[in-house]
Amino acid sequence: MMNNKQNPLVCILTYNNLCMFEYAIALEVFALPRPEFEQWYDYKVIAVEQGDISGLGGVSINANNDLALLAQASLIIVPGWSGEVTDKLKAALLTAQDNGARIATICSGVFLPAACGLLNGKQATTHWKYTKKLQAEYPEIKVNPEVLYIDEGSILTSAGSAAGIDLCLHIVRKDFGSNVANTVARRLVLPAHREGGQAQYVPRPSPKSNDLFSPLLDEIRASLNENWSIERMAKKASMSSRTLLRRFKETTGESPLIWLTMERLSLARELLETTKLNVNQIADVSGFISAELLRHHFKRHYQLSPLRYRSQFTA
Repeated sequence: MMNNKQNPLVCILTYNNLCMFEYAIALEVFALPRPEFEQWYDYKVIAVEQGDISGLGGVSINANNDLALLAQASLIIVPGWSGEVTDKLKAALLTAQDNGARIATICSGVFLPAACGLLNGKQATTHWKYTKKLQAEYPEIKVNPEVLYIDEGSILTSAGSAAGIDLCLHIVRKDFGSNVANTVARRLVLPAHREGGQAQYVPRPSPKSNDLFSPLLDEIRASLNENWSIERMAKKASMSSRTLLRRFKETTGESPLIWLTMERLSLARELLETTKLNVNQIADVSGFISAELLRHHFKRHYQLSPLRYRSQFTA
C-alpha cells in the first residue's frame, strides 16, 4: 500500500487503431479526478510513436507525451494492442521496469510485454479468444485461460476487455487499500471483486464436422440425462471402445468423458439462464447424478456456484 505523499504516475499507452474500451477503462479508473481521497494518481497519455492516433468511431487522441516519460512511471497501462513493437518501445519498457514500474495489460495488451520477453517464465492471461495464440507464439509464458487477471508483481495481465476493470480495481486496492477500491467500485456501479473466472463467458465450441460422429453426438446431446458409458457410445458408433476413444479425441478435441461433462454443464448453464428450475431439477435434467456433483463441476470449471451464475446472467 502506498504510504508516501507523492502521487504515483500512471502512463497510459496509445497507438493508432487504439482499443477504445480498454483505453476508456484506464482513463475512468486512473485519470478521473477524485478529490474525496487524500492521495490519488497522476496520469499521462503516452504516444507510442509519432503521428496521428485514432480509435474506433473516428476518435482522435491527443497524446503530447513520448516514451521518454515511461522512465518516471509507477504504473504503465497497455490498453489492448495492435501496434508494432519497435526497438525504441521495447527499450523504454525495459528501462521503466528496471526503474520499478509495473506494467498492466488489458485484453490483447499482453502481446506487448510478451514480445519484449517480460513475461517469460511467468503466468499471464488474456481474452479467451487469444489464449491459444499467446501460448503458441510465446511458449515460455504460462498462459492461464481461466482467470480474470493475474498479478505477477511487476507484470499484471487481465482477460477480455471488461476484466481490465477487475485488474484496475485490484491495483487500486493494493496501492491505497480496500476502502478506497470499494469507493471507486461503487462510483463505477460495479462489485469491488467479481466472482469466477472468464470460463463462464466462453461459448461452447462445436466440434468439426464428421459424418461418423455427428449422429452420435446429436443423440447424446438429446439425452444427456441418460447413462452414456464408453461401451454404449462405441456400440452406437459401431466400433470398438479403443477406436472410439481415438476417433472421439480427433473429432472433438476432448475425451468422451470430458466432452460429456462439458455438454452437461452447457445445458445446465442454459437452464440456469432461461428457466426457474432449481439446482436439483437442473442436475437431473442435465445428467448429473446429484446437485452436489453439479455444484462440484460448476465450481471447478467456472469458479462460482450455479446459483451465483444464475444471479449474474438473469434479470
